[in-house]
Amino acid sequence: MSIEFTVPAVDLTAYVADGTPDERAAVAAAVDSACREVGFIQVHGHGVPTEVLSGLGAAMDAFFAQPLDTKRDWVRPPAENRGYTPPKSESLSLSLGVESATRMNDFFEAYNVGRSVADYPGLPDAIAGHYAVNTWPEVAGFEAQVSAYFEEAARVAVTLTEVFADALGLPAGFFDALADHSIDVLRMNNYALPEGTDVTLDGDLTGMGEHTDYGIVTVLWADQVKGLQVLGREGRWHDVSPEDGALLVNLGDLTARLTNERWLSTLHRVKPPVVDGTIQRRRSAAFFHDGNADAVVGPLASCIDDEHPALYEPVTVDEHVRAKLAGSRVGVRNAAAVREASRVRESVR
Repeated sequence: MSIEFTVPAVDLTAYVADGTPDERAAVAAAVDSACREVGFIQVHGHGVPTEVLSGLGAAMDAFFAQPLDTKRDWVRPPAENRGYTPPKSESLSLSLGVESATRMNDFFEAYNVGRSVADYPGLPDAIAGHYAVNTWPEVAGFEAQVSAYFEEAARVAVTLTEVFADALGLPAGFFDALADHSIDVLRMNNYALPEGTDVTLDGDLTGMGEHTDYGIVTVLWADQVKGLQVLGREGRWHDVSPEDGALLVNLGDLTARLTNERWLSTLHRVKPPVVDGTIQRRRSAAFFHDGNADAVVGPLASCIDDEHPALYEPVTVDEHVRAKLAGSRVGVRNAAAVREASRVRESVR
């Protein structure tokens, strides 16, 4: 028997266009429900112009269409979390402490840009590594088109934290202290193996392995091509695609910690979309709003009581993100991700 699984749709217009208190309260209640039950949201009314979305897609197409050797010129050291990532050079499941059958077998390729030290003058040297300088490929229009979308996605992410504060009964501006110099990264993904690549289409081939996102909230633009799968509470994987005009939003680990798992940092993955024996191309762009590197995140007092003891010790964003990146990009299993790893192992594949 099939199990019904739905990602709730929420319209943010009341927050984007100064809605009434009652309208905003209704949105906050809907977001609270979605975050409790699913951890993913179909977001409408986000206000991102169509031409900005089209520009992002065009920029990604132009970059990823280049020969692999040309794209490799833009590879950066893994710790910098910038630049080009070739296919099969990461394993997202290791960010959860789960050993993959074959390490570094995720076949997606990606390009990362993010906030740099220039955006936040005076950052301590100890955390400056999270704010690496961007390199921009020599592709006409790429920097301008990607930058335009980056700023729009950042606005949507900040708007969502305003909704989160209301939904959790926190003071207005609560998230400012956690994210006024946030580690913000846009990862543009292309799921298509380079032409001529030898590949066996079997159970070991993974577009992007099981993982949770690292920070506060993720804003995802994606094609309506199947591939993204979300783990439901019953332990089964479900296909999810964005609705017409919607951005997909999901919570990261730090929000799960903050809410003591009242809200879910939902496991998700990308399985190869295979049509007539070949991998169908799929694109996505994930904007990660991860919070200040030097912020300390632990469960809110309002989310702890006798029935809900604290599930996590406080951790700095720096420590948490470093451990996750070391798993996915360097191949060091993240031993701290105990709760998330157990959920992967218990899931029905």
